Amino acid sequence: MFAKEIIVILLSYTLGCVATGYYIVKFCVKKDIRQLGTGTIGARNVGRILGKKGFAFTITADALKGATAVFLCTYLNLPDWALILSMLAVTAGHIFPVQLSFHGGKGIGVTVGALLLFDYYLAAGLFLSFALLFLLSRNYMLSGIIAIIILPITAFLHNHSHIEVVGIILLVTLVLFAHRKNIQKLFTRNTISIQKIEHQDIEL
Repeated sequence: MFAKEIIVILLSYTLGCVATGYYIVKFCVKKDIRQLGTGTIGARNVGRILGKKGFAFTITADALKGATAVFLCTYLNLPDWALILSMLAVTAGHIFPVQLSFHGGKGIGVTVGALLLFDYYLAAGLFLSFALLFLLSRNYMLSGIIAIIILPITAFLHNHSHIEVVGIILLVTLVLFAHRKNIQKLFTRNTISIQKIEHQDIEL
């Protein structure tokens, strides 16, 4: 009954599994990117190894994966629930690629690409939120995490349906799960900084 929807969702996951960062590093330097830098297959880690061109190529290819999944759903006129699940599937495929033992990237590039076709206002809101937060904090990771958390609020304010807002919440949850170690380090670092300040205050 839902054969077309199921096929597209599975295809989206398969598309997400096309680990651009892993294969380009393997091709260029004959090494496993998961053993280099931060150990992820994402564009930032590729940039550390292959430079700006490697970063640009990887982030573009990752974004195209997300955009393609959404394009297939809109082209085939699939219902909202299938589109949402396809967005989740392509992102999950990037974060948990089956052929790489479920050790992939963080999902930012894929998510942005999907949002650009799903609703470019959401993508624009994400970029704007990140830019403003970064200007205030000068902290790349903190700005990115807060900007991602704001996404469901932006979707709700932009009059998206309940199922779409729930889908965005699930997408955000998936991306935050992929960043869980970074979030833990961020809070640990901030806690240490606060403790240092309190200690200095006591000494004064």
